[in-house]
Amino acid sequence: MARTILASATKEHVIGFDDAFTMIGERINPTGRKLFSKELKEHNYWRVEKEAIAQVEAGAQVLDVNVGVPLADEPKIMSEVIPLIQSLVDVPLCIDSSIMDALEEGLKVYKGRPLLNSTTAEEEVMERILPLVAKYDCAVVAISNDDTGISEDPDVRFEVAKRIVNRASDYGIKPEDVVVDPLVMPIGAVNNAGKDVFRMLHRLRNELGVNTTCGASNVAFGLPNRHTINNAFLPMLSCSGMTSAIVNVLDDGLVPAVRAADILNGNDADCSNWIQNYRPKPAAGEGGRGGRAGRRGGGRRRG
Repeated sequence: MARTILASATKEHVIGFDDAFTMIGERINPTGRKLFSKELKEHNYWRVEKEAIAQVEAGAQVLDVNVGVPLADEPKIMSEVIPLIQSLVDVPLCIDSSIMDALEEGLKVYKGRPLLNSTTAEEEVMERILPLVAKYDCAVVAISNDDTGISEDPDVRFEVAKRIVNRASDYGIKPEDVVVDPLVMPIGAVNNAGKDVFRMLHRLRNELGVNTTCGASNVAFGLPNRHTINNAFLPMLSCSGMTSAIVNVLDDGLVPAVRAADILNGNDADCSNWIQNYRPKPAAGEGGRGGRAGRRGGGRRRG
């Protein structure tokens, strides 16, 4: 069974078939956020700090870090943000950029074993990214598209993923260190998008033996009440074999839905994680060692 081992400076995390579903926090990302983009350009990182802490407190086991802002010095920003985040939280990070220099600057300063996001099956991209993965001994997200674009046929996307896994082995990168993104299509545009990705997940798990991830919210793109669809979709992905996803852990109900799926998949031994997070807390004056409040409420009334 594939076990993708990630680590911060002090903490190891495993993405695996028999492990709890990994929630990768998506909110350190300026896309569509003008104020956040402006702050990053100015090397003002207070919002990065806020998002990092809030996501880990909400339940994210890994944080995606994307600081891509047009006309900004992304490599420098990445080199500053990675150590900052690692000084605040102890979860592993996913270094996310389309710029090679930004990825490498992040890898240079990272303490531990990160996830690198990402490579595609485009020849030029693999020739740049895979040697970097081998050099820094990290894991990598493999996105199932190539020079021809993104196919709507899940079997074609499977073959693209297989090509990346095979090519990675040429660089000494093991299948367990390739986390495949099968590409979730918008259900509003592709009616079978859900069923297609479920079928592809089965093949990725059983034929390639790789872990998987995705940008889960893509499935509800363009639809109203997106978070309700996402909260239903994630447990279905988990039960179909997906082992991680890039998500907004601050969305109401998302984290409990994922943790409930862990129980039902048998990936929360004795329901310990669920109980730890959701056991009702004793009301004020109750519990303890059977003090007066407890006895007063439990004694028999005298007639």
